[in-house]
Amino acid sequence: MSEIKHKTALNIIFLFCIFALFSAYFIQYILKHQPCNLCLIERIPYIISIIIISICLFFKKFEKISLIILSLIFFFLFLLSSYHFGIEQGFIKESIVCDLSVESNNLSKEALLIELKKMPVNCKDVTFEVFGLSLATFNIVISLMLSAITIKYFLSYEKNK
Repeated sequence: MSEIKHKTALNIIFLFCIFALFSAYFIQYILKHQPCNLCLIERIPYIISIIIISICLFFKKFEKISLIILSLIFFFLFLLSSYHFGIEQGFIKESIVCDLSVESNNLSKEALLIELKKMPVNCKDVTFEVFGLSLATFNIVISLMLSAITIKYFLSYEKNK
């Protein structure tokens, strides 16, 4: 029974990670809301989690270590999302990741227009909201919950074997 619980939990986390990535790409490509650099970086832990869970579901002997790795990944995502939220709210100054300055001062009008089209969205600008909350805010809650769930399953792993 406990193996089914762990496998079910991993499947739910796996599906949620796929849903989160699908939503991000849907908002970017279908709804045409450009993500900032931090938004793009916040997708990486979901991609890594999908890979780890896939390996874990295929090779059952790596289940325990994958749970602790997933916990760390989701906790890192929580910290990253909190940092992004702090930038959005003006609590934290933007870092070099969010720097939008153009390096060359002597660009022609055409070159400047091309550079402006390539520039990412500023990290403090919220381009998409759901119920008045930015996606970074949702990511804080979600990543904290996923981190807690994976820690819970890691701590109860030996008891349920």
